[in-house]
Amino acid sequence: MILFFSGTGNSEYVAERIGKETGDTVLNLFEKIRAQDHSALQSDKPWVVVTPTYAWRMPRIVTDWLLKTELKGSRDIYFVLTCGGDIRNAGAYLRRFCREKGLEDRGCASVLMPENYIALFKTPSEEEALALIERAEPKITDIARMIREGRILPEQQVNGKDKISSGLVNTVFYPLMVHAGKYYVTDACISCGLCEKACPLGNISLKEGKPVWGKNCTHCMACICRCPREAIEYGKNSQGQPRYVCPKKLLIS
Repeated sequence: MILFFSGTGNSEYVAERIGKETGDTVLNLFEKIRAQDHSALQSDKPWVVVTPTYAWRMPRIVTDWLLKTELKGSRDIYFVLTCGGDIRNAGAYLRRFCREKGLEDRGCASVLMPENYIALFKTPSEEEALALIERAEPKITDIARMIREGRILPEQQVNGKDKISSGLVNTVFYPLMVHAGKYYVTDACISCGLCEKACPLGNISLKEGKPVWGKNCTHCMACICRCPREAIEYGKNSQGQPRYVCPKKLLIS
């Protein structure tokens, strides 16, 4: 079974692609995480977890959910992390997770996809995004083939900088950056409520028709990027930038 978490569609696209090529079931973890549903799951095929990379590791909300949820059947698990750059030493923390969970680590692969982290980085135009995804297609196909054949995904070589990024930097990044304090809504808001529905942590509520953010934010960028009127901003960094939602998501059924 392929489990995925996705804020703006990159990991969803990769998960669906792998599912199509391996003939495996694909499950979106959004509602389970939002509802704090930790009911057991069953899979006779190896588990495949597809997520974005947050500060060079798997998102903490996914790690926490997996630790609290019983995975029955297969004890083998693969990880596929989408990223805007690289995943550094994420694999070491996934191996640690596997030991804690009693699962057999079958490796971690990264897939370079368009940048969505509008809170810090420049997001691509649709044309740029489509070109990046096209370049990622062979890598996705190779990953799916290795999973289908039961092969271990190649281990990524890491250096000291990689270890610091996934370790110390990740530890500092969360309390320093991962909060909703800089979100605000402009007069372009039409009170559609889509941002509230798009939040995997239920961190957004509507007051007098306008979104208000709480303290439980994971910086998935779903609210700001999925707003149909681009009425949500994140400080000054998002101003004038294109919002990113995976443009190829709907091409897969």
